[in-house]
Amino acid sequence: MFEVKPVAGALGAEVLGVDVRTLNQAEFAELRRLWGEYLVLFLPGQSLTPEDHRRFADRFGEVDVEPFVYPFLTPTVEGHPEILKILKEGGDRTINFGGLWHADVTYRARPHMAGILYAIETPPAGGDTMFANQYLAYETLSDGMKARLAGLRAVHSNLMPYGGGEARIGAVGRDHVPREADRLAENSPYGASTIETVIENAHPVVRTHPETGRKFLFVSRAFVDRFEGWTREESLALLEFLWDHAARPEFTCRYRWSAGALGIWDNRSAQHFALNDYYGARRHMHRIAVHGERPV
Repeated sequence: MFEVKPVAGALGAEVLGVDVRTLNQAEFAELRRLWGEYLVLFLPGQSLTPEDHRRFADRFGEVDVEPFVYPFLTPTVEGHPEILKILKEGGDRTINFGGLWHADVTYRARPHMAGILYAIETPPAGGDTMFANQYLAYETLSDGMKARLAGLRAVHSNLMPYGGGEARIGAVGRDHVPREADRLAENSPYGASTIETVIENAHPVVRTHPETGRKFLFVSRAFVDRFEGWTREESLALLEFLWDHAARPEFTCRYRWSAGALGIWDNRSAQHFALNDYYGARRHMHRIAVHGERPV
């Protein structure tokens, strides 16, 4: 039905010749099946208004309309509070939105099921996004490690103890090295926000995907604080191993965006990392997120 071009061996595929505004029910069902198979799909050549973007996202499920603030005061598209306006100007030297390996808002009781990102303007080079297959991250663990992780739960926190603004690198380029101050969220042109309410939820370290039935690793550096019933100090060594393991190069793909490209990733079974390597150029993206189920 569609022309499908895998992006890498581990995950990711481009789907060509698709206009998401006109998909019938059978075509959307096939697109969703491909999404389950490849974890992240890229559909270049779209021409979407914010209304089109929202209508397409609605087909996946309940769209998230909650504000996304920490550590940035992230703006939204006028009239569409559900669409984050991810804009980085050429002269902005600071950290970027999504600049570390993570899955989105896992500190919530119901983390996102999907992210749907639309490219408005892209740099002539750089600004790619990387994705990592968390099925493979789990399946390549030893039997002993799988046994250790079985039944273990991790506490996810919006405090971002290991993934806050200070942990992300400033913008780089061929002739630009970030200064120490460029690594701080406080220097973002959007300003820095503060956490008024701490939100923590414990989720299984190993989840079973509700649609595919496969097990996957569900810990990311951005939001995991500790294992449930463990101290931070006791947790950190094992967490560091799992974070590094989850992003092994052979589990990843890297996508070069073009204006009009639409990306859809499974926020449960894939992590992502937005690269900040386009200092001096402008990058403008719109993102909608879709709520997921409560992890069990």
